[in-house]
Amino acid sequence: MASGKEIRRRIKSIKNTGKITRAMEMVSAAKMRKAIASVMAIRPYAHSAWNVLTNLARAFAGSQGGLLEVREVKKVLAIVVSSNRGLCGSFNAQIAKKVREEILHPDKLKINRIGSKRLESRIPNEQLVIDFVSIGRKGENVIRRMGKNIVATFPELTYLPKIEDVRPLIRVVMDDYLAKKYDKVVVIYTDYISAIKQETKIRQLLPISKIDIEKQIAEMDVMASEYGLNEPTTPYKVEPSPQEVLEFILPRLIEMQVYHAILESNASKESARMVAMKNATEAAGEMASDLTFVYNQIRQMKITQEIAEISAGRAALEN
Repeated sequence: MASGKEIRRRIKSIKNTGKITRAMEMVSAAKMRKAIASVMAIRPYAHSAWNVLTNLARAFAGSQGGLLEVREVKKVLAIVVSSNRGLCGSFNAQIAKKVREEILHPDKLKINRIGSKRLESRIPNEQLVIDFVSIGRKGENVIRRMGKNIVATFPELTYLPKIEDVRPLIRVVMDDYLAKKYDKVVVIYTDYISAIKQETKIRQLLPISKIDIEKQIAEMDVMASEYGLNEPTTPYKVEPSPQEVLEFILPRLIEMQVYHAILESNASKESARMVAMKNATEAAGEMASDLTFVYNQIRQMKITQEIAEISAGRAALEN
């Protein structure tokens, strides 16, 4: 059994750790509120932007090139959004799990779709090339351990970036896609649902998929009533032409989609970290209580032993 001095040292160490995790919990809670506010502010814009693109859907049929071109998938570029630091529960582990699943079983990655058009690549899974763009050092480390190629990394985008900060990333992605270096671009991120629930998702970014856009709109309709976005959509009159409007608006929509994914991941990360630090603080308190109970037991045993020895000595003197 450990000595009383050792147990006191362990109790002190655990209480100090609890103070640290408590401080980190409070910091994460403050960051979480800012991140959630940013997500809630961008969701109405994202919802309206997808509705604009849906109203321009008739232009999809006549567009065969550029960011709408559907090609057989031979090379895929995946944007992975993670964090720079740990201590955020299973946030990074879930991202790593999703990346591994897509590398080992890339059947969904081999499908390109836009509107009703769907093209499935027939090349074997082992011949499919997947390159990565990492946002956050944790995702970068996971991808490097897998031996995969990282074409660019943006660790500075992990906490409340501005839309201007995302544009260099978008330029890399669009230039490579237009140059036909990649046949499909996806983004892997964590969607914020609540403080205790986050969901890892993968979205097709390029070619722009009407199916994915409508799916995202349907998901966002769940909270649309908060922003008064449930009114029926009014048909648009497009000038000067749908093609010119699409050429201007598509890069903005891609920027917004990546920016939205980063903000959702930030909110999820800070929520996961706050919950993890809260659990760690509670665990530290329980451990300190258990060790204090053991320490008191040891003290009581020593006191009882000393009393027994004194009583035995007195009895021997009296005899």
